Amino acid sequence: MGRMLRRGVLFTVLMAGLVAPAAADPILMFLIGIAREMIVSHGTTPEKERVPAIQQPNWERVYPGTSVEPDHLLRLINDSFLYLPEDRRREIFDSLHAALVDPKNAAVRGAMIEYFAEKALAIRAAQLKFASMSWQDKQRMAEAFKTELAGLSREDREQWGNLLRNGMLPVPSDVNQLLLGAFEAR
Repeated sequence: MGRMLRRGVLFTVLMAGLVAPAAADPILMFLIGIAREMIVSHGTTPEKERVPAIQQPNWERVYPGTSVEPDHLLRLINDSFLYLPEDRRREIFDSLHAALVDPKNAAVRGAMIEYFAEKALAIRAAQLKFASMSWQDKQRMAEAFKTELAGLSREDREQWGNLLRNGMLPVPSDVNQLLLGAFEAR
């Protein structure tokens, strides 16, 4: 705290020398006033009430060339793929982790993480949307699904059936059961 306070005092003293020439510039005076208030509030605010500093990643654990730790990806997977059993989520993490630590992927590591995060968050958003749907809306969706199945090839229908039976669609279990029921009833 002492170091921060010394910097603040030094900044204030330096800015005080600029006040007279800058008095005509109201924007600069406004910024100087804000800086003074920040310095004073920092010195008078108890340590436990201060906003904590942004936690830096553990640089020894991050994927090279990124600021993403493996624990962050695992948490993203566990939060986004709730419909999958834990062993399947672990498989996803292990596969992604292996690709990210592979030196051949060094140039695309950041893009891989970004792409995966976008898809995982989209799946999570869909999960939340399904969770907020009424039972009647879910039933209507299952009926529309049954109608759409009729237009698919036999091979595509079988793939859908396998996905539904194995619980691999990114939908909550109640929606999966409704879709499976619609699939079986076709």
